[in-house]
Amino acid sequence: MEEHGRIAAIKHCFYNETVGFFYNNSRKELTTYWRTTDMLVVALGLTVSVIVLLTNLLVITAVIINRRFHYPIYYLLGNLAAADLFTSIAYMFLMFHTGPRTAELSLKTWFIRQSLLDTSLTASVVNLLAIAVERHQTVFTMQLHSKMSNQRVMILIFCIWVMALLLGLIPSYGWHCLCALDKCSSMAPLYSRSYLTFWAISNLVIFLIMVVVYMHIFIYVKRKMVSVSKHTSFHPDYKETMISLVKTVTIILSAFVICWTPGQVVLLLDGLDCKSCNVLAVEKYVLLLAEINSLINAIIYSYRDNEMRSTFQRILCFMCYRNSKYTPAVVKLNTMDHRTPSQNGHFTVDSSI
Repeated sequence: MEEHGRIAAIKHCFYNETVGFFYNNSRKELTTYWRTTDMLVVALGLTVSVIVLLTNLLVITAVIINRRFHYPIYYLLGNLAAADLFTSIAYMFLMFHTGPRTAELSLKTWFIRQSLLDTSLTASVVNLLAIAVERHQTVFTMQLHSKMSNQRVMILIFCIWVMALLLGLIPSYGWHCLCALDKCSSMAPLYSRSYLTFWAISNLVIFLIMVVVYMHIFIYVKRKMVSVSKHTSFHPDYKETMISLVKTVTIILSAFVICWTPGQVVLLLDGLDCKSCNVLAVEKYVLLLAEINSLINAIIYSYRDNEMRSTFQRILCFMCYRNSKYTPAVVKLNTMDHRTPSQNGHFTVDSSI
């Protein structure tokens, strides 16, 4: 009797079915031809992905070649760029395996497609959280760089990727609906709704923590500005840095809210099996919006840093100076230390990150 029940349970698993079978089960449309909207989404998605890839590759190169960036915050920025670069690759993989091509995918390829997206997007979010915590520490102690050792930074980066990989691979190794069709989600027809709920809530919790951290920084900086305005003995660069920090924090928080909240809410609604919510109508657009955040990250965290911007210029102009003695000049430049001592004995930050 027990053996019969086990065989019956196995029969209820649909490992040999096609992707179309699960899409039909979830009532998600599978097109057999390229519609205008499909082509527009793919064209826009590929364009954004290429820009994100090149931009973040530029950030990684800058962190590697400029010795001024060999500090914890810049290692985290480099890792964020690596995560966003991986996001662009995952999104390109999706664009090449979407539309009419989805029906041709094997279950394994479909899971790979989704796992790449989940892993890369999770890595980006956790990286943003790590950077938020690092900025909180340095702003409140008025340090130029975190006292965290390089070894600890590498361990932190390793943990970020382990967490991202675990969350990305969990559905492929069991947390799916291949054996429970009634629990399949609408947006990801092979994923269990409970996984989508878990993934969305996890990201929203991280989002909430980031909001709290950045709001704490924002309030602290505002109060510090009031204090500085009452004490004219402070170095002018100190107040300038504070104002810049307020602007940067506001931009970071706003960009994150705008790009990530819609996607997480849609995922959560799908995970909770909201029947009246037409989540499929906005699915591709909220995913593209999250992808755009990977581009905004590079702009906010890097372009607003004067040293990073000048390093970008040197990289882009490298071919123009390939016959000149450019390298020694860079080495000499990199040995300089950008710190501005204020009259209260502390060092102010040399950038607006």
